[in-house]
Amino acid sequence: MRYSEQSLPVGVASGPLPAIDTDVLVVAAFEGDAAALGAAFDGAAAGRVSAAFESREFTGKAGAIFVTPFAAPGWRPGRLMLVGAGSRSGFDTAELRRAASAAALASREKRWRRLAFVLPAVLPLADEAQAAAEGLTLAAHYTGIYKSDADAKPISIEGLIAIPEQTSAEASASADRSAARGYILAACSNLARALANEPANVITPRAFAEIAVQVAEESGLKADVLDEDRLAGLNMGLLLGVARGSAERPRMVVLRYEPARPATSAVLGLVGKGVTFDTGGISIKPSDRMHLMKTDMSGGAAVLGAMKAIAALKPDVAVVGIVPLVENMPGGRAMRPGDVVRSAEGKTVEVLDTDAEGRLILGDALWYARQLGATHLVDVATLTGAIGIALGRTTTGLFGTPDSWVALVGRTANRAGDRAWALPLFEDYREQLRSDIADLANIGGRPAGSITAALFLKEFTGGLPWAHLDIAWTAWAEESQPWQPKGPTGVAVRTLAELACAFEEWPPPAQPPPAA
Repeated sequence: MRYSEQSLPVGVASGPLPAIDTDVLVVAAFEGDAAALGAAFDGAAAGRVSAAFESREFTGKAGAIFVTPFAAPGWRPGRLMLVGAGSRSGFDTAELRRAASAAALASREKRWRRLAFVLPAVLPLADEAQAAAEGLTLAAHYTGIYKSDADAKPISIEGLIAIPEQTSAEASASADRSAARGYILAACSNLARALANEPANVITPRAFAEIAVQVAEESGLKADVLDEDRLAGLNMGLLLGVARGSAERPRMVVLRYEPARPATSAVLGLVGKGVTFDTGGISIKPSDRMHLMKTDMSGGAAVLGAMKAIAALKPDVAVVGIVPLVENMPGGRAMRPGDVVRSAEGKTVEVLDTDAEGRLILGDALWYARQLGATHLVDVATLTGAIGIALGRTTTGLFGTPDSWVALVGRTANRAGDRAWALPLFEDYREQLRSDIADLANIGGRPAGSITAALFLKEFTGGLPWAHLDIAWTAWAEESQPWQPKGPTGVAVRTLAELACAFEEWPPPAQPPPAA
C-alpha cells in the first residue's frame, strides 16, 4: 500500500471582498451579530442576511450554516456563507478552526470548488490564519476510501484565507507563514487519520513500517525498522509476548529528526502505541464493535504524523519517534492470563489480562527511547476504556511527571485543539499493580483503571520528564459534527509537533542518581 495525502491548498490574500473570485465567500458569524452582518451584506444579498436572523433560520450557533447567493452587480463571489462561531466572548482559535472546517465540509458537500474564508479579526491575525488553515485542511480528509461509487468521492477544494484589506505587508507576511504552518499540521493530522481509518488487513505491522519508511524518505527523517530478531536481541519480552499469538510478525519503527544546529542537548522521545488490530488476545473482547479495534494504532499514527510535521517545521531540537507494532490475536502461541513476561529493562510482569496489551509494548518502547538518548518523553495510546468513563469523548486523559512537564503538554494540547485534562498519579494507586509472583501485574482492577495503566508505564520512564496521553475515546468520533465527520480525528499530531517547537519551555531533564 502507498499512503495518499488528501490536502487542501491554502493561500492568503487581502483586498476588498467583492473582488474575490470564489464560489463561496465564508464569514464567521457570532450570536448577536445580526445588525452588523445585515449592514455589511444585505445590500449585496437582497436583505436575506437580516431576514435569516429575524426568522431564526440562522442565529450564529457554532457550526450552523446559512448560504445565500449574491444578487448585486460588482460582487465576484457566487454566494455568501455564514458559519456560526458561537459567542464572541468565548471565541478562540479552537472555535475558529471548527468554523473553518465546518465551512469547508459544507462546501465540499455542495461541490463548490473555491472557498474564501474571511478572518473575523477578533484574535491576533497570525493565530487566526493558522487556525483557519488547519480547519480548511482538516476538512479534506475523507473516510469512504473503499466506496466504489465515483459520485460519492469528494471533490478537491481550493481554500483562500481573506485577511483585512488594510493589513500591513509585515502582518500579511506573518499571516502567510502562519497559514503555511497550519496547513502542515493539519495535513499531517490527515495522514494519521488516513492510517487509522484503514482496515487491519491493509495496515499490518509490516505495512505500517513500510509506510513509515516512505514518509521518512520523503520528509528527510532517518528511519530504522526493527524486526522480530532484533527485538529478541534486545530482550523485548513484553512486546514479543503480545505478538506471539499472531501470524503477523512484530516491528518497531524508529524515526529520527536531527536539526543541523541543535539549540539544546535535550531530545524529545515520542512513543505511539501501534496495535494494528486488538482482539484482546485470549482475554477476547466482545464481538460488538470489535471492528473499531483497527484504530488501536492511532497513537502510532499520531507519532508518525507528528514526525512528518516536525521535519517540515524544523525546530532546533532533536526528536526520536518510536512506534512498537503488533497484532494482539488469540492464536495457539498466544500469551495466556497468568503468564510472566520479562521486559527489556529486566522487570517481570504477570499478565492478568491479555487485553491490557498496549501498556506492555509501550513499556519496552519507552525503555528503548531512553537508550536512544531521549531526555523528555511523551507517549500516546488508545490505552483504556476507563478514560472515557472519566472524561467522555471530548477530552484526552493526561498523566505524567513532573508537574511542570505535564502542565506544558496540557497547555500545548489545548492550544492545538486537542483538549486534554490532567489526572493524578498518587503512589497509593500503585498498590493495585502488586503481583504475588512478579515485579508488576499488568492490570490493577476496575477502580482508577486509567491511572493504574499510566502508573504501569511510569515504571519504564527512568525518572525522566514524561507525559502520557490516553486517547482511547478521543481518537475516533462516534457521531458526525458540522466540523468533524464520524471517524478518525488525528488527535495528538498537532500537540506533539507543537511541543517540539516549544523546547525553550521544557523543564530540565531529571538528573541520574549518583553512582553507588
